[in-house]
Amino acid sequence: MPLGVFVPNKHMKNVVILGSTGSIGIRTLDVIRKEASSFRVIGLAAGKNTELLTQQARQFNPRYLVVEEEESARDLEAELGEKAQISWGAEALKELAVISESDILLSAIPGVAGLIPTIAALKRGKRIALAAKEVLVAAGKLVARLARQKGGEIIPVDSEHSAVFQCLQGEKMEAVKKIILTASGGPFLHFRKEELENVTPDQALRHPRWEMGKKVSLDSATLMNKGLEVLEAHYLFGLDLEHIQVVIHPQSIVHALVEMKDGSILAQLGPADMRLPIQYALNFPERGERICPELDFCKLESLSFASPDKKKFPALGLAYAAGREGGTMPAVLSAANEEAGKSFLAGQIPFTEICRVVERTMAAHEVVLEPGLEEIIAADRWARGKARDLIASRP
Repeated sequence: MPLGVFVPNKHMKNVVILGSTGSIGIRTLDVIRKEASSFRVIGLAAGKNTELLTQQARQFNPRYLVVEEEESARDLEAELGEKAQISWGAEALKELAVISESDILLSAIPGVAGLIPTIAALKRGKRIALAAKEVLVAAGKLVARLARQKGGEIIPVDSEHSAVFQCLQGEKMEAVKKIILTASGGPFLHFRKEELENVTPDQALRHPRWEMGKKVSLDSATLMNKGLEVLEAHYLFGLDLEHIQVVIHPQSIVHALVEMKDGSILAQLGPADMRLPIQYALNFPERGERICPELDFCKLESLSFASPDKKKFPALGLAYAAGREGGTMPAVLSAANEEAGKSFLAGQIPFTEICRVVERTMAAHEVVLEPGLEEIIAADRWARGKARDLIASRP
């Protein structure tokens, strides 16, 4: 079941999207476009891509628009006039997240930028369709506690967590033995360890199965994405890390499995299309009409599974280690990984240095075991600075 309390809502649902110009935001709007009788977009937030945001605003006519900087807001005003209330900055983003008219907040802004408005929305008892995994990774205990205390709820949008969530409908958590998250293995699944030293950003972003944004694609190439998802699952479903397993499944048809105490295994299968979990999160507890390609079992290639190579892809082990340490360490893992990933994409460090930077940043961190939001934000800021220093000091 979701974190929090669900109250059925029969009317057309008002949706606010944080991160509307990113990969998830674009696909969310595609889902809404196809289910126009069920959802109304009332607010969009984006960074600096005012050109795309302007197109989205003209098509969906939201009442509220928020961008990162004042200059971008002025550009929007010049294009749209008074068709929407336009504002900018972190405080405006938080205000958009809690507006009383909204029924669903789709949170897809990564990092602390997405954490603060998501927490603000949970404090107001909002329903969150959560696509920004860093929110739970950095502040999982805090987010889960707020959802329970304030009556808010979190419906996962990640394909793997959506799959687990669907498998668990009607089940009791005490009957669950373990969760199995699947990973495609990314573009370097069959590379030798020594070959990874010289891979390029273009290669790392060329995912074999999914169309995603740059950060998620890179995290999939290192397997950090799966490590972050392990931490998400830990907080979403309340299972110990030892009961959350990762298996390599190159075909990306089985998105997750749940093993029950009696030995039964439940699985959720579907096409590699993010619109499916997005649609499920928006419609829950109902289901919408088909908008994704049909999965034809007679045309499927074989489904294969294997253990991940943690020596070749150390990110997965780092994520488990951060989860066992707890406190502010997962936030440090996430922030250092983001900074190291940016440096790799900018050509400043080799691919294999990403995990080395993360590991060294974690080793230097003094953990706060029961952090509040301020301590989490401080740990994120510290980790980014430490990672940048480590990268700058490389010979």
